[in-house]
Amino acid sequence: MINLIAGNSSKVLATKISKKLNANLIISEVKVFPDGESKITLKGKPSKSKTIIVQSIFPPVDSNLIKALSLISKAKDYSNEVVLVAPYLGYARQDREFLPGEIITMKVLGKLFPVVGASELIVVDIHSKIGLKYFKIKSKNISAMPDLARYFKKINLKNPLVVSPDQGGKERAKEFAKEFGSEFIALKKQRNRKTGKVQIKTEGLDEVKNRDIILVDDMISTGGSLIKATEFLKKQKCKKVFVACTHALLINNAENKIKKSGVTRIISTNTIPGKTSVVDISKIIVKALK
Repeated sequence: MINLIAGNSSKVLATKISKKLNANLIISEVKVFPDGESKITLKGKPSKSKTIIVQSIFPPVDSNLIKALSLISKAKDYSNEVVLVAPYLGYARQDREFLPGEIITMKVLGKLFPVVGASELIVVDIHSKIGLKYFKIKSKNISAMPDLARYFKKINLKNPLVVSPDQGGKERAKEFAKEFGSEFIALKKQRNRKTGKVQIKTEGLDEVKNRDIILVDDMISTGGSLIKATEFLKKQKCKKVFVACTHALLINNAENKIKKSGVTRIISTNTIPGKTSVVDISKIIVKALK
């Protein structure tokens, strides 16, 4: 029987996956000491067969990363085949040297995971596939866009249009629109690499007028890009604005700020648990594992 170790950041998702795989579910417990160190204990013993670890690496990113590495190392004591499922992989935005002197942290992770014992990595809607080239182990990126699109089919929308907030997400929006059955467009965005300030460079858009909009993105951190995009689209006289994203980090009261800008609802997957995480991706992860 396959072993499945549930990291503390992904217990609910891991349980769903284990049931679909009929796997031996092993829960990990974490005790945090006053100095911030974590003590991780497996509540069960893995067999010597294949072991899957499910641990999303979202904030606190460094803490959840150390836990993932520790679980991999322990699993390797029992099994020769250790698969890390990191539905949300922190540091994925640090996949190249944007400014002189910046460390490519994805290159560091690419070295760490195989050293501690991982033989395969599965992620969901990674911010940039460039980062996976640093991994010398088998790696797979799977898309949650079809599942998100199917969820939106249940919502009664007025002449909907799928919109990517930037050109980088154009293919993502295209995939969503194909499953959803609508047109799509991509806005032009410019971000200052030093200040992080975002500007929408797209000129006026007649095609959004009187239409409901689905803003599609891979992740929401502080929501700055989505807020700028929503404000722009509202000026073009669109109707309601919805957000579909895979990973809803929603840092620093981002959800309230996004809704204040004019967004009706945020829909995300359960790669990161939260009240917007209504789309379950356990099925597509199980398919990738098989």
